[in-house]
Amino acid sequence: MAKIVVGLSGGVDSSVAAYLLKEQGHEVIGLFMQNWDPALNNDLADPYIDNEICQAEEDFKDAEAVANKIGIPIHRVNFVKEYWDNVFEYFLREYKLGRTPNPDIFCNKYIKFKAFLEYAIENFDCDYIAMGHYASVEHTPRVKMLRGLDSNKDQTYFLEQLSKEQLAKSLFPLGKMQKEEVRKIATEQGLATAAKKDSTGICFIGERNFTQFLTNYLHEKEGDFIDIESGKFVQRHKGLMYYTIGQRKGLGIGGNKNFPQGSWFVVGKNVEKNIVYIAQGDDNTWLDSDEAIVENINFIYDDIDSIKSAKFRYRSSDVNILSVERLDETSVKIKYDVTQAVTPGQACVFYNDEECLGGGEISKVWYQGEDRVF
Repeated sequence: MAKIVVGLSGGVDSSVAAYLLKEQGHEVIGLFMQNWDPALNNDLADPYIDNEICQAEEDFKDAEAVANKIGIPIHRVNFVKEYWDNVFEYFLREYKLGRTPNPDIFCNKYIKFKAFLEYAIENFDCDYIAMGHYASVEHTPRVKMLRGLDSNKDQTYFLEQLSKEQLAKSLFPLGKMQKEEVRKIATEQGLATAAKKDSTGICFIGERNFTQFLTNYLHEKEGDFIDIESGKFVQRHKGLMYYTIGQRKGLGIGGNKNFPQGSWFVVGKNVEKNIVYIAQGDDNTWLDSDEAIVENINFIYDDIDSIKSAKFRYRSSDVNILSVERLDETSVKIKYDVTQAVTPGQACVFYNDEECLGGGEISKVWYQGEDRVF
């Protein structure tokens, strides 16, 4: 049997992961991470601040109650500085560049499977760490990361930046389970988190009034909405950071006598000119792409000939890859069979059937040879 440190978050998934490992006879230790401290992170202007502080303490109480119930020790560790340096600064930097980042990916890479792993080995001399993610790892004959059995909860998209070395020391007890089964086990065992709602929002920061939250750290700079078809000014926007490629809701564009009635959506941004390009209608091709460059790739298995499909967004369907051209050690150009709304700055994750091969950051896209950078 192994000594395993489980990341107990105060949620149902990590609770059941710890319970299952204890039932298997392992020596299990719970470790609760605090990665965000509003008082230290310039977050005091957020109207949800008091609720957020209380929520963090409630999460620890829930984690502690679960640990006591299943009979394992629990400890608490502070990774606030590591989270700020490696995750949140990246988050802000990407927004300044006009892109929409995915901090959960970097949170996994630098916090849950680096800072946490190093702390667990140094302080508890553990054999493995474990998390409540919906994914699986095969440790032999080579390290493989496989999709979670529950396709609606599969989290390999957010784990694509993990190294083979990190995965070799990691366990995912829920990888071959459905979410309903996890809830059932938690209920049957009387775990305090059995009926707790799943966490949403930014990794370790949670649900916020996002517009208000960003203004604590980035300055708004109004600019122009420009109709991509005609090049005409439509109205002013409140800041590039508030808009995502493909966004249709929350643009605040009402009726305009110079344009036909119809919904608008974001098709591009120009950071230097502070322009958000928008289009109307459901039958245009402004969001379509069939080729992309993916950079800063982490290859869990470095064999581009094994790449069969890719996922451009969490919970989106896989897209078949027609060709992969290696540009350098960590960059490729891919061509896919079905046109997609692919957003620079987002993750592209590669698969060979059930195996996640790794992934990287989308840097540039084309449609029928036309550059989609505005």
